[in-house]
Formats: sequence, C-alpha cells, structure tokens
Amino acid sequence: MGKVYVVTDSTADIPKELAQSLGITVVPLKVHMQNQTYLDGETITPNVFYEKLKQSDELPTTSQPSPMDFVKTYQKLANGNEAKIISIHLSAALSGTVQSALLARSMVEEEGIEVAVLDSKKASYSIGIIVVGVAEAVKAGKSFEEAIQIAEELIKDTQVYFLVDSLTYLHKGGRIGRASSLFGSLLNIKPILSLNDQGEVFAIDKVRGRNKATAKIIEMLMDYAKDQKVRVGISHAINLEEAQKLEQLVREKMNVQDFVITEIGPVIGTHVGPGTLAIMMYKS
Repeated sequence: MGKVYVVTDSTADIPKELAQSLGITVVPLKVHMQNQTYLDGETITPNVFYEKLKQSDELPTTSQPSPMDFVKTYQKLANGNEAKIISIHLSAALSGTVQSALLARSMVEEEGIEVAVLDSKKASYSIGIIVVGVAEAVKAGKSFEEAIQIAEELIKDTQVYFLVDSLTYLHKGGRIGRASSLFGSLLNIKPILSLNDQGEVFAIDKVRGRNKATAKIIEMLMDYAKDQKVRVGISHAINLEEAQKLEQLVREKMNVQDFVITEIGPVIGTHVGPGTLAIMMYKS
C-alpha cells in the first residue's frame, strides 16, 4: 500500500506556507506576456504580474502544464516506490490541465503509481479550499479511497462567487460571450459570476454598484450556510483592503470555522483582471 499524496496546480491559489505545511504539491501553469514565459506563482509574483498587465496593450495568454510536467511530478513523489496520488485541478471547461494529468496518469500506471485525477469544476481558491480539506484528511490518516470520496463531496458542496471589476478580460480570453461582457460595462452594473455544475463561468445576477453586489453575495452565502459551521476563503487580485472588509462581514454574519485570504495568481488573473474578489465556502 503506497503513501497517499495530494497534487494540484497553481490556479488553486493556495498560499505557499499552507501548501508546504500540508504537503501539497503544486504544478505551475504558464503565463506568456511581453515575449516572456513565466511559471505561475514561481517565476512571477501576482504584484509584478498585475503591474505588467496594467502597462501592457496585449492580453497575456496562458497554457496548461504538459503531460510530462505531471509525469515528472508523479514520479518524483513516488521516488521509485508504489504511490497513490490524488490530483485535483482547474475546471476542465476552462483549461486542458485535467487532460494533461489524465494523459500522465496513463503513462505512470505501469510504475505502480495510482493516480486519481479529479476535475474540481472550480477556479482559484475554490479549488484550493477543496485541496486543503483533502490534504488535511490524508494527514489525519484517511485512506486513498476515503480521501477521494471527501474530494468528490467537497467539489459538489463548495460554493463560489466572483465579483469582477470588468468583464473585458473574461471576454477577451474567450471565457464568456460578448453579450455578457457588454452589460457589465453599462451603468455601473456589477455581474456576480459563478461556476456551474460543468465548471463553466456564468453570470448568476446583475447588481448596480459594488456594495450592493457584495451584499447580494453575503445574502446567498448565508442562505446556503443556514447557521452551520463553514470554512471560508477569499481570493483577490491586488484588492486586499476589500477582501479584509468582506472577511469582517462574513465573520459577523456566519459561523466561521476557519478563513483564508489569498491572492489570485497570474493565470486566473489574466482572465478576471485586477480588482477581482472571489469568495468560496463549504459547510464543515
């Protein structure tokens, strides 16, 4: 029976110290901008990325890890032994990352490395909050099969809402249609975005003004939580002050077990743009 490892990718936006403390291995996606290629979260930090994004006329492009990136990661973890790996990734509707991991899985099977590849159907720390829960379960001694079941339950249960400053980035990156991006630019309308059961971005509501949009998100989360204990995360694109205000609101109104604030990294940042806030939660 091999040891159980947890792998994710850089779009999970898990704070480095948290990933290290739980033994989570993070495989970076790539960002291509201004004739340079960067490893998400490794060779470019969010702050540097958003500065470059503001100064750039062209939208950066992003790419998933190659199957060989995953093969090397899985082999390194196994270190010549049998191993069981739970690999949880960015929504397959938004990226080819899951596909790369699946190809890698078939390439390492003969080496006694068993890999469960899971499509989180999420983005940013809504992946991270799931991965952290799974890594904690593994650390507490849960089996490979039990940890997979926990992951599947958390994927179903985790709620996430995104509040973007502008839909321009999502439209340019091909993640939403032109009609959706148009209404967001009109009359200070702030669309509240989420991810559906297929992991696709959709607008859940349209609210005038950022404060009203935040209030609506809190209302929806309270309706979901129903006074039960919740684990909460907020990820932000160079918008820490607003993230902290939102944390305060959530703590006042809900029964919070734990809370993580993290930065939206360059790959997700390419598609949502600066100023974005995302809040994610599941009942603990």
